[in-house]
This record gives sequence, C-alpha cells and structure tokens, in this order.
Amino acid sequence: MFTNALACFRLVAFLEGCSYLLFAITMPLKYKLGIPQPNYVIGMIHGLLFVSYVILLIKVAVEYKWTFKKTALAFIAAWIPFGTFIANKKLYPATVA
Repeated sequence: MFTNALACFRLVAFLEGCSYLLFAITMPLKYKLGIPQPNYVIGMIHGLLFVSYVILLIKVAVEYKWTFKKTALAFIAAWIPFGTFIANKKLYPATVA
C-alpha cells in the first residue's frame, strides 16, 4: 500500500494531527455539555496514533539517517497544535528523493 516508511509516517502524522485538533470539539462537549463519550473515543484514537507516530518516527529517522535535531523537531511537532501539518511541509519532503 505504501511505497516506503516515510509515506506511511506522513499519513500517520496527518491523522495524528487531525485527531489532536478534534479535541477542540470533544473537550467542550465533555466539560460544557456533559457528553464525555466522544472525548473517550477521540482520546483512544489519538493515543494509538501518537504511539504509531513515535514508532514510525524512530523507524524513519534511522532509515533516512535524520539528524538528532530533525528527529527532535518532528517529535516536538506532535505536541503542538498544527505541528504535524507544519512539519509535513518543512521537515518530511526534504528526505523524499
């Protein structure tokens, strides 16, 4: 399905970023309206995607011989809203030949 580990990583990075942003919808549902179920579902999905992101990040960093700085920036991007989208434009394409 994927041509290489980087393509898979980019997809997971996009999905992880989307799941992170979905908390902007589910948190008010949980705390303002008392509807916690969507937050539980998105939280589980986001957790799985985050773990997948970190595992794939390590795989891609080793395979493409990323520097520590580039790897650290990609890791930090997962903690910042819109970070994975920005990293997708600035960090990941540089390794595609």
